[in-house]
Amino acid sequence: GVLIEINCETDFVAKTDDFTNLCKNLSMHIAASEPISVKRENISLDVLERERDIYAEQARQSGKPENIIDKMIEGRINKFYQENVLLEQAFVKDPDKTVQDIITDTIAKLGENIVVSRFVRFQLGEQTNNSAPIDN
Repeated sequence: GVLIEINCETDFVAKTDDFTNLCKNLSMHIAASEPISVKRENISLDVLERERDIYAEQARQSGKPENIIDKMIEGRINKFYQENVLLEQAFVKDPDKTVQDIITDTIAKLGENIVVSRFVRFQLGEQTNNSAPIDN
């Protein structure tokens, strides 16, 4: 199951079919894709450091020169973001677009700002808490 907080500016927009469909589609996407945060900024430094260490060790074991290793690590970190950050993930119903693209399309259609604030994903009795701090 997924709980998601998606904010818009008016009740009128919140009650439209387009907004409701966006909420349902994003909930299904989160259930299927298991993102760990809404935005890059919400991933803890511990997680990023652990990933960097893993990528650095893999690059060193492959025998690459040190100056190449840094570029490889950054490329793999960007790939990590694309796979684990909700707004950067390829949308499950249309992999040619990111989740952010789907939100932007809905904003253009409705003429009102829409923001994914946070989500929580539950699986087999385990909770994955992916709440982002709300910037209010």
